[in-house]
Amino acid sequence: MTGAESTAVLLLRVVLGVTMIVHGLNHWRGGGRIAGTARWFTGLGLRHGRLQAWLSVVTEVGAGALLVLGLLTPLAGAAVISVMLVAGLLAHRRNGFFVFKDGYEYVLVLAVACVALAMLGPGDVSLDAAAGIDIDGWAGGGLAAGVGAAGTAGLLAAFWRPGAQLPEATVGEAADGPLDVAPDGPRAKTPHASPAETPDTPPAETPDTPPAKAPDAPRA
Repeated sequence: MTGAESTAVLLLRVVLGVTMIVHGLNHWRGGGRIAGTARWFTGLGLRHGRLQAWLSVVTEVGAGALLVLGLLTPLAGAAVISVMLVAGLLAHRRNGFFVFKDGYEYVLVLAVACVALAMLGPGDVSLDAAAGIDIDGWAGGGLAAGVGAAGTAGLLAAFWRPGAQLPEATVGEAADGPLDVAPDGPRAKTPHASPAETPDTPPAETPDTPPAKAPDAPRA
C-alpha cells in the first residue's frame, strides 16, 4: 500500500470512527438521553427499548473506537453495518432515499463505506498492521458484510415485534425524561377548542335622514 493509499484509508477510518462515536454519545447524552433513545427503539417495534438503547451506545462507541485505532477492522465495520441496517430497515426505508426526507441515504453511505474499508484493509497506520492482522480483499469485505447481516437478522428475530402491544414496562422505560419519537399505537387526541360563539344580533340600524342640502348661492 502506497503512502497516499494508506493516508486515504486512515482518513476514511478516522472519519467513520469519530462519526460513530459521536452518534453513540448522542444516543446516551443528547436530546432525550437514554430514555428518549429507548422510546425511539420501542416506537420501531423493538422490545426492551432501554436494552436496545444501551446496546446501540456500546456498539456505536465501541466500533467507532476500533475503527479509529484500526483494530479488528472488519469486525468493527460489521458492527457499524449492522447498526445501519437496523436503522435503514426499520426507521428510514419507508421514507425513500433522500436524507432530508429522513430516508436511508445516510445509513447506506456509512454501511457501504464500511464494506469498502474492510476490503481495502486498515492501512499501515493501524493496530492491525502492527499486530500482523491481515484480513482484507474479498475476505475482509465478506466478513464485514456477512457478520453485519447476521447480527441484524439475529436482533430482528429476537426483538422485533411490529404491531404487537408492547408491555407497559417497556413503554414506560422512557417516562423519566424528554422523548424524541412516540411509539406506534393509538395516540391521545388533543381536544380542539371551538371558537366562542356570539349570539346572532342584527346590525344596528341608523335612521334614514335626507342628505343635507347646501344653500343655493346667488349667481354672479
